Amino acid sequence: MKKQFAVIGLGRFGASVAKTLYQMGHDVLAVDNCEAKVQELTGRVTQAIQADAHNEEVLKSLGIRNFDTVVVAIGTDIQANILVTVMLKEQGVRCIVAKAQNELHGKVLAKVGADKVVYPERDMGVRLAHNLVSTNLLDQIQLSPEYSILEVVATPRIGNQTLGKLNLRAKYGINVLALKNGDQVTVSPGADAAIHPDDIMVVLGTKKGIENLMKVIQ
Repeated sequence: MKKQFAVIGLGRFGASVAKTLYQMGHDVLAVDNCEAKVQELTGRVTQAIQADAHNEEVLKSLGIRNFDTVVVAIGTDIQANILVTVMLKEQGVRCIVAKAQNELHGKVLAKVGADKVVYPERDMGVRLAHNLVSTNLLDQIQLSPEYSILEVVATPRIGNQTLGKLNLRAKYGINVLALKNGDQVTVSPGADAAIHPDDIMVVLGTKKGIENLMKVIQ
């Protein structure tokens, strides 16, 4: 379903979010007070506007409350980041996603109305560290401080066995959401599903469970 997004702050993170959403077929309004950043996104989003988002009247004139989701991607200016989040909440924006620099900043954003707080630098650092340590880990999505979804390459140590025999849920609290063998994808595989070397497993689990699983795989 096509949705309407507004992205406020067009640094590397904000610009990347805006362009990706537009490429996915959604309507995207990109806003920044820097003319150069706005010009760079012109033609790559639905509309790019140079405007001062710190001004409440400016936000109203943009019809900001009509968007499905507004992303506050203002980077280094924490005060402006929080202020814009507050104003968006007061104007009745349905869903506010705000970028935080650290945990304390994130707590403040949550208290003033952000529906979701993201930590791009921290999360990318975590994903890179895991990828550097384990060659079997393809990708990771952190759902919360405790739970993550991972794409893991099956090694010969666990290959040629069924999920029932591996018993990952009982041993590690790991749920296998999908299996990929070449072009074939099996969603919610049963206990009789066979794991072959180089298959890709999409798994959900706790930090501790995933760490234990990776030790067994390697």
